[in-house]
Amino acid sequence: MWRNLSLPFTRAKLLSFSNPIFKPSHLNYTSHPILKVEDCGFGQSFSLFHFFSSTSHRSSSPPADLLKVGLGLLRLSRIGFASSAAAVDPPVLARNVVAAASHYGRCYWELSKARLSMLVVATSGTGYILGSGHIIDFYGLCWTCAGTMMVAASANSLNQVFEVNNDAKMKRTMERPLPSGRLSIPHAVTWASSVGVAGTALLACKANMLAAGLAASNLILYAFVYTPMKQLHPVNTWVGAVVGAIPPLLGWVAASGQISLNGMILPAALYFWQIPHFMALAYLCRNDYAEGGFKMFSLADASGQRTALVALRNCLYLVPVGYLAYEWGLTSGWFCLESSLLTLAISTTALSFYLDRTTKSARRMFHASLIYLPVFMSGLVAHRLLDNRQRCLQDAATNLPETSPHLEAGENLSSPKTHENSAAGTRALPPVAYASVAPFPLLPAPLYWNS
Repeated sequence: MWRNLSLPFTRAKLLSFSNPIFKPSHLNYTSHPILKVEDCGFGQSFSLFHFFSSTSHRSSSPPADLLKVGLGLLRLSRIGFASSAAAVDPPVLARNVVAAASHYGRCYWELSKARLSMLVVATSGTGYILGSGHIIDFYGLCWTCAGTMMVAASANSLNQVFEVNNDAKMKRTMERPLPSGRLSIPHAVTWASSVGVAGTALLACKANMLAAGLAASNLILYAFVYTPMKQLHPVNTWVGAVVGAIPPLLGWVAASGQISLNGMILPAALYFWQIPHFMALAYLCRNDYAEGGFKMFSLADASGQRTALVALRNCLYLVPVGYLAYEWGLTSGWFCLESSLLTLAISTTALSFYLDRTTKSARRMFHASLIYLPVFMSGLVAHRLLDNRQRCLQDAATNLPETSPHLEAGENLSSPKTHENSAAGTRALPPVAYASVAPFPLLPAPLYWNS
């Protein structure tokens, strides 16, 4: 029992000798450096010596309880030396490094909104494949996705820096790194600036300047226009839709080097898709947005009728996208049917939300929007690749001239003239022999006999 009580009494006694204004009632066993067992070391040895030197002036023979206190302090000093030796132990240092890396890795992951950034990368990569034509440069695709990921992470980090006070008021976001205090604002700004500049420079070096310009413009639009507008006016949803439509255009430009009309198909689909997606999200989280001070469209619509109507209208805008993709040579005809079925499905959920404006129907429309986008992009890419392969095969078949059946059978191959032409790498045929190929594929191939 005395062993358990000796530690607080001894430390209070020591501090009372070293500090004349110290009061034992002011002890804070969690914050004061001397009161921590792991900090015991040379300071405890000096305090022990000071304790005995102070008590020696008062009595020549210290009582038995003070001797027990002294033995307890000697034990603590040994613990302090052991902890000091463990602080420089390589395994301990390795564990500390791993713990620090894990901590900052989680903070950067949450600060960058990694899942949202990966969705942005997916749209950019899809745009790159669509803009590549017959041959896809996979190294260029990887560099474009890496640069897009870095710029998206920078934009999301700056968004959280500017909204740290608002996030602290919302249950959905109060555990983020900045509101929870796990990361400081200067640290977050340094991280965002570094990855933003690096991502833009990577796109400029490995893609082209136009793609880098689109990335930098989108970062500025998201962090410095869309983010503050969320607290000013409900039009922020449409500004955010423009931000989401730029990454697929960035991928198209990185592959083709130019902005063309058929390159606007996927950006248009992304723009119209985001409206019902965010309308459903804003309706589901309207109480949180109100507490955070955001001016969302759903907050000014108590009945939810206008919110549902806007969502339904933009779902219907997605109907002609599949037909335009086929008409402008971006994909095959089957994609029109598939796109129409997808649009019908998401429009049905939007209509259900319009007729029955409840949390359940809003969540159903939100989940439908989450399914729509990856299926739409996957179908677009799959039909694009299949269409490219068929065109390559047709071009290869068209460029090969039809040969005479007698020549295919191997007749007259022993002629010196034939051997001479074969050695030259070309076959000498009269010009009229090519009349059977395009653009006149139905004409019979004439026969020629060597004399």
